[in-house]
Amino acid sequence: MIAFHPIFVHPLPENHRFPMEKYELLPKQLLHEGTANESDFIVPDSLEIEKVLSVHSADYWDRLSNLQLSDREQRVSGFVHSQELIQRELCIMEGTRRLAEEALTKKLGFNIAGGTHHAFVDRGEGFCLLNDQVIAANDLLTQQGIQKILIIDLDVHQGNGTAAMLQDDDRVFTFSMHGRNNYPLQKEQSNLDVELDDGIQDKAYLHLLSEHLDRILSSFTPEFIFYQCGVDILASDKLGKLGVSMKGCQERDRLVFDAVRQLNVPVVCTMGGGYSPQIKDIVEAHAQTFRVGMHTIL
Repeated sequence: MIAFHPIFVHPLPENHRFPMEKYELLPKQLLHEGTANESDFIVPDSLEIEKVLSVHSADYWDRLSNLQLSDREQRVSGFVHSQELIQRELCIMEGTRRLAEEALTKKLGFNIAGGTHHAFVDRGEGFCLLNDQVIAANDLLTQQGIQKILIIDLDVHQGNGTAAMLQDDDRVFTFSMHGRNNYPLQKEQSNLDVELDDGIQDKAYLHLLSEHLDRILSSFTPEFIFYQCGVDILASDKLGKLGVSMKGCQERDRLVFDAVRQLNVPVVCTMGGGYSPQIKDIVEAHAQTFRVGMHTIL
C-alpha cells in the first residue's frame, strides 16, 4: 500500500517546489512502469490531534496550529507557515500512521512523503514540523500491541529529532547512518549512530550497513520496522556530500529489505530527502526503493 499526498505540491513556497516535485512525479512513474496499480494508492485523511499530542508538547502544537511561532522558529523549520502547510503535515502524519496499522496484515507500506525525522517534541527543524515515525511508532506501541520497533534511518542527515524523542524508550531501537559533516551540526544520540566521511563510495558504505545491521539484529529482534530511505546519499546529490552510485543505493535497499524478509516483520518506508540537480535521478532512485521492496517482501 502506498500513501500519496496530492496536497503536497500546492502550499509550498516557490523556492521549495523543485525538491518537492518528486512527490507528484513518483506515483506517475510507478503507475507508468507497472510497479504499482491505482488500487495500491490511498490518500490519507488528517491525523487526529490527540495523536499529535501523544508525542508532541501541547504548547508547541497550540502555537504551531494557530500560526503563532516566531519568524525565527519558522526559519529554523524551513517553511513560512500557513494553515495549508499545517494541514499538509497532518496528512503526511496520518499517511505513515495508517500505513503502519495496515502493514500489520499487508507487510509493506510506502509513504510518498514522510520521514520527518528532524521534528522534536517542542519544535520543528529542517522542513519537519511533526515527527511521523515517532507518532506511528507510539500508535503501534499503545494501540496495536507491538512491543519492539526498529527505526532504520539511512537518509544522509541524522534523524536527530527521532533520536531525541525516543532516547528514553527502550522499546524502540533507533539506528541512523548519516554524513559526519552534514546537517544537523549538533547531532543527537541514537541507539546506534554510524557517521560517514565525505565521498564514501558503494563498497565501504554497503559494508558498514551490512555489518551494523547484523550487529543490531544479533541483540534486538523487532516486531516492526520503519525504514527512512532518503536518496540524498547519491554522489549526484547537491546536499549529500557522499559518493554512493545509483546501483549502490539500490543495493542499500536490497540489504534492508532482505533483513526485513528474513525477520518476517512488517515494514513502512518513508521517502526522506533527495536533492540531485536532475529530477529524473531523484525519481528513479526513489522508484528503485519501491521496486526492490515490492519484489523482496510481496
